[in-house]
Amino acid sequence: MNTFPPLSHLGNSKCICLKKHFFPCFYPQWWKNEFLTWDPNDFCNITSITLPTELLWKPDITIKEMTEKDRAPPNPFLVIRNDGEIEITDDQVLVSACRMRVYKFPFDIQTCNLSFKSVVHTDKEIQLVGHLNSSEIVKRTHKLMHNQYEWLFVDMTVHSKNINVFDFHQSEIIYTISIKRRAGLYIINFMLPILFFVGLDLASFMISDSSGEKLGFKVTVLLAVTVMQLILNDILPSSSNRIPLIASYCIGIFGLMMLSLLETVLVMFLLHKDTKEEANKEQSMIEDCGYKEGDVSIKNNYLGETPSEVLPVVKEESSSQLMEESRDFEKLSYELRGLVKMLLNSRTEEARPAGYWKGVFQAFYTCSSPIG
Repeated sequence: MNTFPPLSHLGNSKCICLKKHFFPCFYPQWWKNEFLTWDPNDFCNITSITLPTELLWKPDITIKEMTEKDRAPPNPFLVIRNDGEIEITDDQVLVSACRMRVYKFPFDIQTCNLSFKSVVHTDKEIQLVGHLNSSEIVKRTHKLMHNQYEWLFVDMTVHSKNINVFDFHQSEIIYTISIKRRAGLYIINFMLPILFFVGLDLASFMISDSSGEKLGFKVTVLLAVTVMQLILNDILPSSSNRIPLIASYCIGIFGLMMLSLLETVLVMFLLHKDTKEEANKEQSMIEDCGYKEGDVSIKNNYLGETPSEVLPVVKEESSSQLMEESRDFEKLSYELRGLVKMLLNSRTEEARPAGYWKGVFQAFYTCSSPIG
């Protein structure tokens, strides 16, 4: 007498877990017991009966990728048909391990396996066979899945094989499920804001370099991109072997914005250096010519005559005339001061180019504009 039935059919299971998402699922099982057959004509046309599961043997099928114990209560009943076919449908909350490949995140397609096998029986005692082929499973799955949230069902394939573990041969049936991530939410909430930050960084070149607002604005935009990188770090799993493209995208933009910030710092340094150098050179040239601000000395030497001889003293002039001559003298001194500055500027104009560091800034800005 064969104690164990030789064949067990598994229905199409529809469940998967990715990154701690839990999905309820159910999978029916069928097998035949030739000792449990009857003629419906002899038993009031009864073709099936329902009995408690503890009264009959049932296959010990488990899912190899399951990481947590099933928390759903087992089905307490099974159905026996007149031809000896026994059916039981179990509801499960499945938590399975699935390796995620996020290189193309958020446009990635994940493939996960659900492997069903017996716990203790060999392939000679229980042989697992898929009840439906892959195309029929896909059609039924699309009909049953009305609500799809973050993940979209793409495809499902099924195949059976015999495995050998330490000379222990077992039958195994594997369901390969392919699902695709909805990328629209990540594009709107993550990728587009980073592009907007890049646009703001480029627009900051229109801010004047003489003020400190440009530097503060660039630092603020750079910190905003850093916050977006922290959000991405929480989204992506750390088990990926390759760096995701979206991470390279963020690192590249962060690097360009950091170079733009360094460029702004260098430009402000060059402009300040140029202004300071021009002021120092002008002051040194004025001192070399014997002229200082606030110190005007006019010496008049006409053929050895003294100022008292050049300027005749008119003792009979009134005090009002003396004040008028004093104002004329101050006006003449101011004009002489302007002439001295003009002569000094014309003398040094050909000696050195004006705004040397400003010219360096212009060349640097022209070369770095495609990068910034």
